Amino acid sequence: MPLPSLTLVLGGAASGKSSFAETLCFQSSKPRVYIATAQAFDDEMRDKISDHRDMRGSNWLTVEAPLDLHMPLTERLDSEIVLLDCATLWLSNVLLADGDMAAACETLLFDLAACPAQVIVVSNEVGTGIVPDNALARRFRNAQGRLNQMLAAQAGLVVQVVAGLPQVLKGTLP
Repeated sequence: MPLPSLTLVLGGAASGKSSFAETLCFQSSKPRVYIATAQAFDDEMRDKISDHRDMRGSNWLTVEAPLDLHMPLTERLDSEIVLLDCATLWLSNVLLADGDMAAACETLLFDLAACPAQVIVVSNEVGTGIVPDNALARRFRNAQGRLNQMLAAQAGLVVQVVAGLPQVLKGTLP
């Protein structure tokens, strides 16, 4: 059974969600496209991005798209598999750029539905931690929770990764 057109992989920080999503891509014989939303503002993040790139290997087309995901998604081919890593960093980029998060999320969902390739979206589950102590962080947490719910509703497969272990929440793993 192949992956559905949209798969959502959720998990906490350092839960193994990106590694699991990459494994799903490696199981496909399709050319792999990595849409990276991270921005390297400091040495630690540059190192993390480099480590992720090294772990994936060289057989990926990498597209850096910290804010605008429209073209990277809609230009894909149905013969490809796409890993969008991650929706959480993308949404934080939108917030920090003073973008309209609700409108950006609606556009993302539309673009995911229009994307001809199979897409795996990685996102952080932010609802299991403590309530943030400031309004900006609470606004982000609420927006991320809504985005995750919308992605899960649209996805044919939803997997939560905890301690490196995948738990299927919706659909069936291939």
